[in-house]
Amino acid sequence: MNSGVQNLVISLGIMQVARKIPFEDPDVLNYVRIGYVSAQLIVLAVYYYISLKIKQKNDQTVLKYVEAANPMSPDSGGLVTTTVRDYDLSEVSKLLRSVYLGIAMMGVLHGYLGYTQPLFMQGVMGVKGLWDAKPVAIHLLGKPAEGDLKRPFKAASMFGPAAGPQTDAAAIAEAEKKVGKKEE
Repeated sequence: MNSGVQNLVISLGIMQVARKIPFEDPDVLNYVRIGYVSAQLIVLAVYYYISLKIKQKNDQTVLKYVEAANPMSPDSGGLVTTTVRDYDLSEVSKLLRSVYLGIAMMGVLHGYLGYTQPLFMQGVMGVKGLWDAKPVAIHLLGKPAEGDLKRPFKAASMFGPAAGPQTDAAAIAEAEKKVGKKEE
């Protein structure tokens, strides 16, 4: 089962469990808050640890790929030349930004609007996100960087094959030609 469908199924299951939790009880609500904060601290600590491991390994292998063009940004796409270390650090940075955004959203949803069920759901989904994170699989679980874990990572899609950067020699050569023409 791909990651998008799996997240949907887990979310629906968590919603059913959340309906049974008596959030009106202040003790239960405090336990859910403590659980959410603990889950987010665990996620942040794991990402921090992974970034330290990436810096410690300092893999300077050159990684070339053609980034997929974003229709919303005319400057996106093109040839990207980086190292494995820098690529992995940028991926961990993206994961951290998503955690920070989720915390900010929970601050609004729970702190300002008073919703409690999303607090429980995001606590569970945050830890589940660790399991799906490719840098976690490579640097913490020790899986080899092959197949789905091959860099550059392909974005998971719910409706078809994963889309992502092109790494074939023809696409890289074409992008290098375009860069060469712009420099002239």
